[in-house]
Amino acid sequence: EPDDLERLVDLGRKVKEHSLCGLGQTAPNPILTMVEHFRNEYVSHIADRACPAKACKALLRFHIDPELCRNCGLCAGGCPVEAIRAVDGGYHVIDEALCVKCGRCEQVCPFAAVEILTGKEAA
Repeated sequence: EPDDLERLVDLGRKVKEHSLCGLGQTAPNPILTMVEHFRNEYVSHIADRACPAKACKALLRFHIDPELCRNCGLCAGGCPVEAIRAVDGGYHVIDEALCVKCGRCEQVCPFAAVEILTGKEAA
């Protein structure tokens, strides 16, 4: 939830401030530092349901651009779950229901036709 980020920071500061031992005073530091340096990443995940680093598989969608696809079949051959098939029109498509988001299709495509979409662009 959007408010969770501020609650997390507030809790970390309170634990740090009110702890009587060194462990309690330093335990929140990794969380506070992550939020301080990567706040935009957290906000993107929470508000936009997007992962700018393209690391969260649940927020990704793989798509083949029909304009760039040359129907070579390398993406389909590289797919471990056979989620890619050729369609009329001379290009390939990815079946979202079968795709395990391993990224192999993007790795093997020599034409950069496979796009990794995240957040609103993936919707």
